Amino acid sequence: MDIEKLIQIRRNDMAPERGRILISEPFMGDFYFGRSVVLLAEHNDEGSFGLIMNKPLYKPFNSFVEDYPPFEAPVFIGGPVSSENLFFIHTLGKDIPESHEIIPGLYWGGEMEAVREMILLGLIKPDQIRFYLGYSGWEASQLASELDRNSWLVSTITTSSLLKTHPEKMWNRFMQRMGTAYDLWRQFPVNPQMN
Repeated sequence: MDIEKLIQIRRNDMAPERGRILISEPFMGDFYFGRSVVLLAEHNDEGSFGLIMNKPLYKPFNSFVEDYPPFEAPVFIGGPVSSENLFFIHTLGKDIPESHEIIPGLYWGGEMEAVREMILLGLIKPDQIRFYLGYSGWEASQLASELDRNSWLVSTITTSSLLKTHPEKMWNRFMQRMGTAYDLWRQFPVNPQMN
C-alpha cells in the first residue's frame, strides 16, 4: 500500500453543520474515533456536539437504566465526554417534548420521563430510538483545526441511510459514497502492523 498516496488525499471542502456527518480518516487509531461516523447534532461558533453512530455496545438498554420496563433498543458508544450519561436520537418528533430536529425526520434529546412513559404504554418501538453513552464534543475552532489536519471528511446524510445502514459496515459504506478518490482510504487495513 502506497502510504504517500494515502497521506496526499485531501479532505473534501464541505463545511460541518448540524445534521451532517464526520467520517474519520483511516489512520485514526483512537478507541472512540477510529473508523467512526459522527452525526453532528449541533455546530456553531461555540463548538460542536455529536454522537458516534457506528459503535454498538451489544448490551441491553435495561442494563444502563433503572426502573424502566423491558425494552430492546440499541445502545451505542456516543463519545468520550460525559460517558456516564445516556443520550438519544429518535424519529418520534415532538411526541417527545423538548426534542430538537437534526435533519428531516431525525431528532435528538427530549424528556427522558416521556420516553419512559411511552415505553411503558407500548407507544415506542426499538427501531424508533437509539441510545448513546456519552457524546463527542469540540470547543470553538477545535473541529476546524481537526479538519485542517485532514482528520475528518464531512458529508450529508438522510435519516433512512443513517438508521438502516448496519453499524459495522457504516464507515466503509459512507466512505465509499465519497467517491473513488477515497478508495485507498477504504482499503487501508484496520491493523496495518498485522499485514
